[in-house]
Amino acid sequence: MDFTRRDTMAMGAGAAFLALLPFPVSAAVEDAVTEFTGGTEPGEGGVELNAPEIAENGNTVPVEVSAPGASAILLLAAGNPEPVVATFNFGPMAGSQTASTRIRLAKTQDVIAIAKLEDGSFARTTKNVKVTIGGCGG
Repeated sequence: MDFTRRDTMAMGAGAAFLALLPFPVSAAVEDAVTEFTGGTEPGEGGVELNAPEIAENGNTVPVEVSAPGASAILLLAAGNPEPVVATFNFGPMAGSQTASTRIRLAKTQDVIAIAKLEDGSFARTTKNVKVTIGGCGG
């Protein structure tokens, strides 16, 4: 098969365009969600995620997550090389199902919280955090 210069340029431009498209959820994120939920599709609502809209520095981004009646909460950063940030487990004597921490974000990305509720169902919420200075080597 012979390619003309025009064909080669068109294929190169198409490949560059595809490389620049943002893919919202990576395979690693999907694998972590599937492992946490056992393949159950999480519903929306039931979990609250507080994070800044704009983080001036990705090295230390404050995040608070709460889900009344949750036994565990998984926190993910979809754009990081390792998306699983933390898993918070709550026992029956927990006063509240709330956790706060500071996380490192490599770039502007979605932060995802998935809660396992007492009835065995799962709840999910997502918040986009814009990072002006990258934290994970950026």
